[in-house]
Amino acid sequence: EMSELRRWIRGGEGRRAGRVRGLERRVSEMIDGDSEAEANLDAAIRGAAVLPGPGWVQRVFGGGAEGVGEAFVSRIADQVAARAERGDGAYSQETGVGQPTEDVCEVSRMLLDSLQRLSDPLKGLRNNLIEKLDREAAELETPARVRIEAGIRSLSFRIDAILASWISMLADLVAAGVADVEDEPQQFVDWFSITRSQGRPSDAGMHRHWVDPTIPFAREVLGHAHGAVITSATLRDHTKPDLDDDENDDLDTWLAAEVRTGTQHLPLPPRRVDEPSPFDYRAQTRVFIVTDVRRDDPVQVGSAYRELFRAAGGGALGLFTAITRLRDIYRRIAADLEHDGLKLLAQHVDPMDVGTLVDIFRAEHNTCLFGTDAVRDGVDVPGASLRLIVFERVPWARPDILHRARRNAFGGRRYDEMIARLRLKQAYGRLIRRRRDHGVFVLLDRMTPSRLLNSFPENVSVQRIGLAQTVAEVRDFLATNSMESWGEAVL
Repeated sequence: EMSELRRWIRGGEGRRAGRVRGLERRVSEMIDGDSEAEANLDAAIRGAAVLPGPGWVQRVFGGGAEGVGEAFVSRIADQVAARAERGDGAYSQETGVGQPTEDVCEVSRMLLDSLQRLSDPLKGLRNNLIEKLDREAAELETPARVRIEAGIRSLSFRIDAILASWISMLADLVAAGVADVEDEPQQFVDWFSITRSQGRPSDAGMHRHWVDPTIPFAREVLGHAHGAVITSATLRDHTKPDLDDDENDDLDTWLAAEVRTGTQHLPLPPRRVDEPSPFDYRAQTRVFIVTDVRRDDPVQVGSAYRELFRAAGGGALGLFTAITRLRDIYRRIAADLEHDGLKLLAQHVDPMDVGTLVDIFRAEHNTCLFGTDAVRDGVDVPGASLRLIVFERVPWARPDILHRARRNAFGGRRYDEMIARLRLKQAYGRLIRRRRDHGVFVLLDRMTPSRLLNSFPENVSVQRIGLAQTVAEVRDFLATNSMESWGEAVL
């Protein structure tokens, strides 16, 4: 992000010089003859030199960092490498800010000063443009006024949303180096990370997220709206009472929806509307949990996917919680399915974006598709093209630093289970998009807790059976509700 800001201010450098417009080419015509504005522009261009420049990745991870911005990223990478829980350097790593090293604190103070010096001339340039609008109100033609207003908005975004956030993060980081603030309630969660792509480092830096992201949503979106409608089939979390946990017995499922959407931060309570589904899920779907497949054995998991996809004759969506497992299972079964005339597409394998893969999957009734989160939550494939969903395991949230902070804030185990239930709801919801759709949902995780089964509609029974029986049930159910029964009726 620092490199992107430098490019926005200074334009193309090195081989890209002249091809990427900088701030000077954007505003020079607007400020022509205004010596104060030109001085602010020159100061901003000089100030942006502290940010990482072209080729920074090679320099940072090769030991040749140039300037305070690259030095900051390099020190962050050093601290992550030294403290990260995962020792395997082939994967991305992260670590909490904790007590930053003296090297990190020192370079953070230097970068903080540099960003403040960069912010000041940008603010001055913005004020110069605002004054020009006022001073020349009677002379400015509409196109010129529109360009100046666009320049003001663009500067404001970089100043108020980007630089101000970085300055705040660095100020807190410097403070963490001289005082123990771990026990104070935190609005944000900060951490350091190294990002790797195919085992090679591609980025490093400091991250900040809201612990409760609905606070800014309620303030910046809902708070400025005359009215808002928030609707989804998965807003409420219909938890199943745990016999060992009395706290779950009277849980208000609407309260869970309000916490997730941010409406509890508004001065007036929301109006609640619950509409019944138009679908007969009990007749249109079947749900199975396979009890004799070990989810940690890729041979067994691959065999299960292959036989279930064969039983459905295609039209099958395989969902994974990890890219590495998706690729492994794809390599194991793609050729077998191809031999049977079933094409297998895969996110993170095929060189196409998710939208293109889904379009192909939707157009061909006997194609199969592997995917991860984006496919689970965002596809709409009505009709016979999607008649089977196989999920390799319960989609528990990855216990990274951000999730752990939110888990501590929102109820511990109950929060984990809510996330898993909602993800299962989203996956199951891909099956039935029209009144005449039919489909089967299979979960290859015999360890699935009963308290997660309210992810499925109340009148749908969940059967725990072996793989062979599941394969037979899938074949019989889909044969009984053959493709002719889907038709083309649209809800």
